[in-house]
Amino acid sequence: MRQYMYIVQASLEPVKCKIGRTENLQRRLKEYNALTGKSKDNIYRYLFTCEVKDAGQVEKDLKKKFLNLREEKSKKIYFYHSSLFKDYVVFIKAHESFLKEIFLKSETPKVKVVKKTTPTLEARGISRKDLLQKARKVKNDEFYTRYEDIEKEIGIYDKNIWHSKTVFCNCDDPVDNDEKRTSAFALYFLRNFENLKLKKLICTHYSKGVDLFNAGGKAYVFTKDGFTERHERKDFPAGFSGSFDDPLSLKILREEADIVCTNPPFSKAKEYWKILMESGKKFLIISNQINAVTPAYIPYFIAGKVWAGYNRVDWFLNPKKEIVKASGYWFTNFSVKDRPKYKNLKILKLKEIPEHYKRFDDAHTLIVDHNYIPEDYEKPFAVSVYPIVSGILEKGYRIIQDTQYFPYINGKRCFGRALIQKI
Repeated sequence: MRQYMYIVQASLEPVKCKIGRTENLQRRLKEYNALTGKSKDNIYRYLFTCEVKDAGQVEKDLKKKFLNLREEKSKKIYFYHSSLFKDYVVFIKAHESFLKEIFLKSETPKVKVVKKTTPTLEARGISRKDLLQKARKVKNDEFYTRYEDIEKEIGIYDKNIWHSKTVFCNCDDPVDNDEKRTSAFALYFLRNFENLKLKKLICTHYSKGVDLFNAGGKAYVFTKDGFTERHERKDFPAGFSGSFDDPLSLKILREEADIVCTNPPFSKAKEYWKILMESGKKFLIISNQINAVTPAYIPYFIAGKVWAGYNRVDWFLNPKKEIVKASGYWFTNFSVKDRPKYKNLKILKLKEIPEHYKRFDDAHTLIVDHNYIPEDYEKPFAVSVYPIVSGILEKGYRIIQDTQYFPYINGKRCFGRALIQKI
């Protein structure tokens, strides 16, 4: 009986895939697409299939290799993005049991399309203000970073920036013998402590709120100051909350930390950024992308205290360990060399910018969209967050207003932007 390994993905679940074994690929795919309770729009398709000598052994070794990329509830479900998929395939193909890759003809199931209409706010009897107020009341709005997003960003920087440095992860970054109870930031630096030649790693665990990692309710400070487990310890200081603004956390930041690397709570980002900027420390953090054009943060960009890192972060874990989408971005004060996002900027003469992406508001201020930048325009003009995180401030432009600019077109207020000008 032939044995096969497969990687399958559902069309409505782009951040995860299933990796398994079977003796009949066609039958297995039909079983996936016949799952009870599954939406007809959520169609499973194979991403990779191959024949192997011992599927059981391949599956066992795969689970061991990618332990931290598997969902806790369903062991066959793995996190997915293009680079991870490549890693899965390379591992399977390199396995001693691998025989050959198989290419199956995909059949697209016929799905009846039903047009859906969304009622207007007026039809539902609510206003935009009601929605905003409701959103502010929603609890558990914090997001936890995935390991692969940390690895992807940190791996781009010169490794020497970490040499002999003390890294401080100060936003609920617990450490446990069980890696599933360890934050992704802590886990990354523990795994790469020797490779990065760190001097020390300090992580704090927050005692209040949602205990995502099941790390226990008591706050502590974890310290690693050497390459072996003998150099690791947990301290439980009396009265310590584990919060980034706890007096002890501030003392560590002020007296020991060289580099801060974490994902501060989105709901407390304003307070966190203020503390971090005032500390003068080097940092690499994740925050809401829109911060780059928000009044509380714009002054930091004007002063050159912060700029965008290399990558955006779209997928996080919520307190229920579910994959959720949010507009995150890496921000730093480390040098960003050869920024890949420069290619997103479309710097042209004003007349060459398509009419659809340029217009003047009621105050005769130019607004440009879609990453277009008028290189021959000397007056201030308004842009969205995308040119800012793509590096326009490194291309001879500056933000000239420390508050958000809200254009009005035909008396109607549009979304906030940054007002920039050619230097």
